[in-house]
Amino acid sequence: MARKNLLEGLKKPLPTPAQPAAPRRQTGAIGAVSQSLADLKTRALIEVPADMIDDAGLKDRLDAEDSGLAELQESLREYGQQVPVMLRHSPNYEGRYEIVYGRRRVAALKALKMPVRAMVRDLDDRSLIVAQGQENAARKDLSFIEKANFAKQMQDAGFDRKVICDALHVDKTVVSRMLAVTQQIPHELILAIGAAPSAGRDRWIGLAKRLKERPLTELTAMAQGADSDARFQAVFDALQPTRARPAQREVTTGDGKVLAQVSRKSGKPVLTLQEPDFGDWLAENLARLHGDFAASRDT
Repeated sequence: MARKNLLEGLKKPLPTPAQPAAPRRQTGAIGAVSQSLADLKTRALIEVPADMIDDAGLKDRLDAEDSGLAELQESLREYGQQVPVMLRHSPNYEGRYEIVYGRRRVAALKALKMPVRAMVRDLDDRSLIVAQGQENAARKDLSFIEKANFAKQMQDAGFDRKVICDALHVDKTVVSRMLAVTQQIPHELILAIGAAPSAGRDRWIGLAKRLKERPLTELTAMAQGADSDARFQAVFDALQPTRARPAQREVTTGDGKVLAQVSRKSGKPVLTLQEPDFGDWLAENLARLHGDFAASRDT
């Protein structure tokens, strides 16, 4: 009977003590059982009313939070919640919880008025953000720029480069490139474009190189399109560098008639004649004319 009551307590969320007491070391069979029960409680899933869950951590998505929410709601309604979210006990309000990861699932379940199946961890703010970053690193639906934006938020929050690397499961070189993109491209433009899942690291680096000194209002106005990929492409195309047209000058006769256009291509002069007959004559006399040119340089 005592064992049944002990296991019954695993179904309830664990309270968060204000100052956790140091664990008392136990040995032998009693210590082994106590440790097993502690591990079981750590891994246990509980059901939490969705309206008892608050947001927390950093923003990981650039597109609207309700993007694709209707489809997720339909899936949850039909199949139920298959993947639990992670929560922590709220440090501000007793009895409430905060999201570590699984925001869209919580939002969908809240709209359906369904309870949320969750793992609950005792995490401080630093551990919460690192856990959120590790979850983001494992997800395939977050785009490069969303992960880069998350790295920037971690840097702005005071996390050092090593913690950012550990949270996103990438090396320092990748983090440096992520942060370089978010430093070179104004945050307002990133928000105007959105997640752009089809645009990878190289395309965002290419966009950063094209910005130059364009006014921010002009850049954000370029971000037009039905979705974020289209908006990225619109900005990318609008900033396509224009090739300078080769300098060209006209040769005219005494009465102002255009005789030829002279330009340069790959450093070589190009002569375009307006009169075909003159072109034939020039070809026949080109050696003599060159001789005159050479003689004039010797004098």
